[in-house]
Amino acid sequence: MGEAERKRPTERVAEIVDHYVAVTIPVHVRVDAKGAVLSEPEAEEILRGASSIALGPCGCRTEARNCDAPIDTCLVFDEEIEALAKSGYDGFRSVSHVEAVAALRASHAGGLVHMAYRRGEERITQLCSCCPCCCWFMGKLKAFDYHEAIVEANYVARQDEQLCTGCGVCVDRCPFDAWTQGVTRPQVTAEHCFGCGVCVSACPSGAITLAPRASS
Repeated sequence: MGEAERKRPTERVAEIVDHYVAVTIPVHVRVDAKGAVLSEPEAEEILRGASSIALGPCGCRTEARNCDAPIDTCLVFDEEIEALAKSGYDGFRSVSHVEAVAALRASHAGGLVHMAYRRGEERITQLCSCCPCCCWFMGKLKAFDYHEAIVEANYVARQDEQLCTGCGVCVDRCPFDAWTQGVTRPQVTAEHCFGCGVCVSACPSGAITLAPRASS
């Protein structure tokens, strides 16, 4: 058995991701050549620019099994498909743009955070949909509130108190615990918000939007 086969999925993923830089962009803002924690529309825009796409299992969730979120959520594009195969991480298959978008939408509905990666200054070639309960990188971001580890969005979640019904869905869905239940309605702590937009699409009353982050 080769070295790659002896390693656990999370170890192999950690080695692969170590060569990438993750950055964040807000929902409803045009995607540039850099990459990000992405909303579904921005992720779909990246997919439209790919000539070939492969879909495979999230190594972290495959191993940890700490939640029932979708497993087949990792997407690689173009030249990265061959590079990933050479790394020894198997299980990826070629998919159409339609199939890739369907996978994105399923992961978004499951409350996962779309996170894009690139090698150095090159274009984005890998897109994962992550959860803090299984995924090592997101788990560390949440556990240590480690904003320095990622270029966060310039936007944060904001609540319209007139529209909020106090249902608490945002509290349950926020992957970073930025929302907490107040006396009459949930409240968001901007310093804990990474700007992923999961709460925006989850809010049944449309009470949450993304607003510019205050400069420090």
